Amino acid sequence: MAGSPTPHPIPEHDLIVLAGGGGSRLGGVDKAALTVGGRSLLDRVLEAAEAARRTVVVGAVRTPPGVLQTLEDPPAGGPVAGIAAGVAALAVATGAARSTAAAPWTLVIAVDQPTAAEAAPDLLTAAGVAWPQIDLVCPHDASGHPQWLLAAYRTASLRRALVPFGSGHGVSVRRLVAGLTIGDVDTGHQGDIDTWEDHAAWQERLSTPPDHRV
Repeated sequence: MAGSPTPHPIPEHDLIVLAGGGGSRLGGVDKAALTVGGRSLLDRVLEAAEAARRTVVVGAVRTPPGVLQTLEDPPAGGPVAGIAAGVAALAVATGAARSTAAAPWTLVIAVDQPTAAEAAPDLLTAAGVAWPQIDLVCPHDASGHPQWLLAAYRTASLRRALVPFGSGHGVSVRRLVAGLTIGDVDTGHQGDIDTWEDHAAWQERLSTPPDHRV
């Protein structure tokens, strides 16, 4: 009788949570504090930090003890500026520890994704078996567009990609990843909140018992 497949180990990783978006289509609401299914989006996303070596939240939001926090400089610079600030903060924390090298992988997750924590194991499993030439792994949406802000990046690849862009202010994520090789991740846990219609849909979805969700 054949035995069960040996699970692949989860690679060591850090986590960057991007929580500095303005929520313009939500009337400027703080997305990190937005409640969905009885819990804030930040609390939901931070569940992905359970296995992370270090976690940094980028944004002027209230964070729990033990979680690093930083801001992009200048502020309101967009997601690449947030990623750059998060990578810099993690580098400082790693340097201060002295006894550890940088984690080989970095999760990058935007705070407006209610089930990002459920997607994190799928990202990390894919990262653990990725070929050496793969720089990041992420799911693709129904139209085939890669979800770069729900992704696991090789830390060295992410650092190299950021070098030409300085603070990253105003740089599109498409430009950041243009030279990176992307691996696909199969996960049923993706989707974000950009509008109040999105919020209502997620409220309904997360209020439905798991066995009845589509």
